[in-house]
Amino acid sequence: MRQIDLDATVAAIASELPGAAELFRRHDINFCCAGDIALADAAVRAGLVPEELLAQLQALSAAASREAPEETSALISHILERYHETHRAELEWLIPLSQKVERVHGDHPSAPTGLSVILEGLNADLEEHMKAEEQTLFPMMQKGDHLMLAAQVAQVRDEHREQARHLQAIEHVTHGLTLPPGACRSWNALYTALHKLIDDLVAHTHLEDQVLFPRFQPR
Repeated sequence: MRQIDLDATVAAIASELPGAAELFRRHDINFCCAGDIALADAAVRAGLVPEELLAQLQALSAAASREAPEETSALISHILERYHETHRAELEWLIPLSQKVERVHGDHPSAPTGLSVILEGLNADLEEHMKAEEQTLFPMMQKGDHLMLAAQVAQVRDEHREQARHLQAIEHVTHGLTLPPGACRSWNALYTALHKLIDDLVAHTHLEDQVLFPRFQPR
């Protein structure tokens, strides 16, 4: 992501930096509905020293850049195996599980009403996005074809921003992935898996936007 500073909004940081969403949850910082606020202001509202919160985020940023292979072809293979295949497999069972939880607990005030529709939309957008990468963008990158990539990379970055909006919607309808007291095993399993899905999607986006794509942009 861009350089993290105290003027960046918590919504932007949460959607671009792996681990930031969980860090904000631990500090009770709302990065969804109230996410359009500068990091410094959010820290003060949460009773934190802004510079200390910034240091924690910078540590996450430093760690994120060391989690994947360096060589381009190996990095692409890592993205395909670690993220594309994983997203498909997890959404396949997360959607019916979310439907079950909504159906069984629909009258509960904390029920994640509308979650399954959001996941279906995410799944459809993500599948189209990943197929385009697999069939066109990544093969061009592996061939070292820089000339035709600028427009495609820009489009993929736009699609990443749309995926971030899906994640914000998930956070909203699940009340920040907060389970109510006495939540059943299915509800627990759903939110545990959603934690992982969100973290994976942010890490996936980070690897592409901040590590892979800059290698194919004009200097």
